[in-house]
Amino acid sequence: MNPITMTPIGTVRSELVELADAPRQPGLNRELEARIELVSDRNLEHALSDIETWRYLWVLFWFHRAEHYRPKIQPPRSATKRGVLATRSPHRPNPIGLSVVELAGVEGLTLHVRGADMIDGTPVLDIKPYLPYADALDDAGHGWLDDSDPKSAYAVSFGVAAREQLDWLADAGLTLEPIIVQRLALGPAPQAYRRIRRFDEHSELSYKDWRIDFVDRGDHALEVLRLRSGYRPAQLFGPKAKAPALHQRFVETFG
Repeated sequence: MNPITMTPIGTVRSELVELADAPRQPGLNRELEARIELVSDRNLEHALSDIETWRYLWVLFWFHRAEHYRPKIQPPRSATKRGVLATRSPHRPNPIGLSVVELAGVEGLTLHVRGADMIDGTPVLDIKPYLPYADALDDAGHGWLDDSDPKSAYAVSFGVAAREQLDWLADAGLTLEPIIVQRLALGPAPQAYRRIRRFDEHSELSYKDWRIDFVDRGDHALEVLRLRSGYRPAQLFGPKAKAPALHQRFVETFG
């Protein structure tokens, strides 16, 4: 079969930088704002005519950070591996993504959108209007998911120590609370896309070079107890220290 060549028509600009930062589905964070900046050499200013009449748009894009095709993967909602074509994983034969976003405004060749699950720098291939009568099918079914999906999110609260640490980090320019809530809202169980370890009296969520200790309070509620640096003491202090200064100050402040 002959190869197909595609040229992106634009790029997503978002506060989501790391793959792990992206919501697992579009619309899970409907307040998350992003921009789609279209190229200026394709007469797209004419192609955008009347797009502001639509509230929601389909965005077709390229998973540019999906490095490998995986025939079988383990989705977040599955206890077993599934065929990739039976999932919405980015590790596809052709890494094409499809997401619904809410159009918040049009400014020249820039579309302001909400609810995007695409990370910064994502190449956009096409944009189409979302049609409720054609795209929302009542008899679609749930496939290998059970009919209770999406499951209710876990409530995530923060203890006194964790709240003090989060406020300190926010004052230092690092906001971790939304990321922690997003990760733990899926529950306390370890999963391929979330590094969670269980101990006798608590569990630990790893996010980049931070460790978050939490406990399951029951009734679909998790409490974050404290945050810790992921660097070892020898990496934090001493002649071979390589930890960032923020981690050093954090440990000096909170131990």
